[in-house]
Amino acid sequence: MSFNRLVRFVPRGRQNSILIGEPLNSAIDVGKEVRNGHEVEVKVFSGTSVLDAGSETGVIESIDRILSPLAMSEVGTIRCIGLNYAKHAKEANLALPSVPVVFLKPATSLADPWPASTIIPSFSLADDTADYESELCIVIGKSAKNVSEDDALSYVLGYTASNDISARKSQFEQSQWCFSKGFDTSCPIGPTLVSTSVLPDPSKLRIRGLKNGKVMQDSPLSDLIFSIPALVSWLSQGTTLPAGTIILTGTPSGIGMAMKPTEYLHEGDEFTVEILPHIGSLYSSIKNE
Repeated sequence: MSFNRLVRFVPRGRQNSILIGEPLNSAIDVGKEVRNGHEVEVKVFSGTSVLDAGSETGVIESIDRILSPLAMSEVGTIRCIGLNYAKHAKEANLALPSVPVVFLKPATSLADPWPASTIIPSFSLADDTADYESELCIVIGKSAKNVSEDDALSYVLGYTASNDISARKSQFEQSQWCFSKGFDTSCPIGPTLVSTSVLPDPSKLRIRGLKNGKVMQDSPLSDLIFSIPALVSWLSQGTTLPAGTIILTGTPSGIGMAMKPTEYLHEGDEFTVEILPHIGSLYSSIKNE
């Protein structure tokens, strides 16, 4: 079954159910509408996963809570790309990388959109350097290994938004970033999964990061150093990317660490990753462990 936009959600009145479906209104920002308390109707599909969504059932349900498009059990090891926007490299005073910078997050870092919370872990509270990174997220739809750039997009199921929450002090104390970026809830994704048929060229998207409504990051995806096909091809060399693999593609300039004064995350903050058109707004409320 082909789709345009899928949501994984808990329907109103049925708190123990998880459904997959397509928003009835193709034009709305689903995350924003749900965050603002508006009813969002969804055409329910027969499948239980976006990896095999099935077909339309004819049933219409309203969203109570949006969930991450994929479950923790489906994503495996999360691949992440560092330093992949030219202006971000400039603000960090770093040379452009010659090959993609890759690090990993565990599946346990996956988190749902608002009203679920992003939890700043205790080890990061003392140094007060929890940071945001707005990112486009790739979802792999079929097993990929040693794929070429020309064929790479045929392995992509779709795109969503993500936030690579980072504990900066720990990050720069270590040469590997899995600890500082891999804690529980450090990888919220959502609200919708948009197919490659709707977004054949993701470089035409625009991404913004907003802290409590204030725009911190604002960039076209055309500022990417390594393109989406290049990343999928690179990550698949010698390594199988199973269906359900998610890839975070890097963050643009405007991270909290680079601001003067710094703009780190604190309990009570709300951070929004907005990717338009189609994907919409991923809201995260920040809490302390």
